[in-house]
Amino acid sequence: MSDTTTSTRDLLETPVLKSAISKASRRLMPMLVILYVVAFLDRTNVGFSEAALGVDKGISAGAFALGAGIFFIGYALFEIPSNLLLTKFGAKVWLARIAITWGIVSACFAFVQGETSFIILRFLLGVTEAGLFPGVIMFLAAWFPNKVRVKMFAIFYLAQPFSQMMGAPLSGWLINIGDQVPGVEGWQVMFFVEGMLAVVAGVAAYFFLINSPQDAKFLDTDEKKALLDVMALEDNVKEETGPRGVLPAMRNGKVWYFTIIYFCLQIAVYGVTFYLPQQVAQLTGQKVGLAVGLMAAIPWFFGIFACYFIGKAANTVIRRRVWGTWLFVSTGLCIFGSAWAGTNHLPALGIVFITLAVCSFLSIGPIAWSYPTAFLTGTAAAAGIGLINSLGNLGGFVAPILRTSVNQIANDATGSAGVFALGVLPFLAAVMMYVTKRFHNKADELLEK
Repeated sequence: MSDTTTSTRDLLETPVLKSAISKASRRLMPMLVILYVVAFLDRTNVGFSEAALGVDKGISAGAFALGAGIFFIGYALFEIPSNLLLTKFGAKVWLARIAITWGIVSACFAFVQGETSFIILRFLLGVTEAGLFPGVIMFLAAWFPNKVRVKMFAIFYLAQPFSQMMGAPLSGWLINIGDQVPGVEGWQVMFFVEGMLAVVAGVAAYFFLINSPQDAKFLDTDEKKALLDVMALEDNVKEETGPRGVLPAMRNGKVWYFTIIYFCLQIAVYGVTFYLPQQVAQLTGQKVGLAVGLMAAIPWFFGIFACYFIGKAANTVIRRRVWGTWLFVSTGLCIFGSAWAGTNHLPALGIVFITLAVCSFLSIGPIAWSYPTAFLTGTAAAAGIGLINSLGNLGGFVAPILRTSVNQIANDATGSAGVFALGVLPFLAAVMMYVTKRFHNKADELLEK
């Protein structure tokens, strides 16, 4: 074991570094969670408007699936450029810009006139939001050592269940309220209000985020030095073993390996998320509204606890690999189970399977991101993390189209065939996660006890 690794581990045990990490977590994580809560809400609230857009604006199921998925095309095209611009302007300015612009676009969905405007706005939403998620991943990798990084990723990931737990009832409530207002539709009120929330969050982010530990006034001199020292030592390890620069990162085999894993994960995430309100409505026989919104919040409530506690526990290489492998298996099995329950008209069991699937795939995300952040730094991190997230998120483009196409081919009115199709790829990811036992880099030594 290298002297660098040993001294890094020693630093992790010092009270001054623990104090610095604790202060940084309390100061930065709430704002980051709020940003992603609003982002996830604005990219998935479209599921609450599917039926209404079909009735009011004549948007077909095929056009809706294309619009739901094309978000990720714009997202993928502008992800890496956005990450590189973040390294130039700093996280504070760039993350605030992202939130404000996507909030404006999201609010414009209130004025959709038909299929063309719906699809264009979904594409623009992806363009304006591009860079948020990988930008935050880079930001956290610059602030928190590898040993505690999965825990921080898990806290950040809590935004997804919080968004859906609070956002599902909020979206349903806004639709119900909007339906009572003369001259507007409920879905228009939902889009406008939730879009404006992103604008407010973006303005707040500019004042609350700090670009680096060097600029942190909330740390004293000793805390700042301890945090800067441990991050510098980890960066030295990454530079010794990882790619340097944009092009080497984009050609790196490990980067592409984790891109495939993340693609499989996103197939599951968005295959469930986009259609969760409709699936719950179908299982329970109710119309999409507040009641369905409350039931759709149940899986995300339990997902909060699963994501946090598994992320906190996954602080060694072996734990991350074992947990990641079995969580992918659980995701696939539970998606299959939800489809089976839907076919057999077992609503309670269907909700249980959906809840377990959500708990599983939410907990995978922080673990999956611990791998690339352990060997990527600098512009290589901007390019590599951007590539993994952008191409991996194309799973969000493929998922609704795959689900719709399989249902049409199978002529399945229940939609269960499409759900079964979404559950296949997590098993491939489980095998790939297990095979990471053959990967070795010096940064992994920091996770050993």
